Amino acid sequence: MKASTVALITGAMLLFMGFVIYSTIRPVQVECEVCLQFNGELVCRSGRGATEEEARIAAQESTCGGNVSGMAELIACRNATPVRVQCDVP
Repeated sequence: MKASTVALITGAMLLFMGFVIYSTIRPVQVECEVCLQFNGELVCRSGRGATEEEARIAAQESTCGGNVSGMAELIACRNATPVRVQCDVP
């Protein structure tokens, strides 16, 4: 393998690793709590994200994660309309 090819691959890997590290440690700007009524249970969980939309999705994913069994129920839970959504900036 040529030295220029190795340098190009190494540079691309370093850029990718930098992006992953940056997106992992960027500050949380919004925290949301989502409550869902699903399968006869009211479950509330919180999630965090850089935007309100990301935080709301993270909270709903968390709520659905332990509240369903099977892929069909998971999809239905993800598409359910929350009973309550409350977002705050920490």
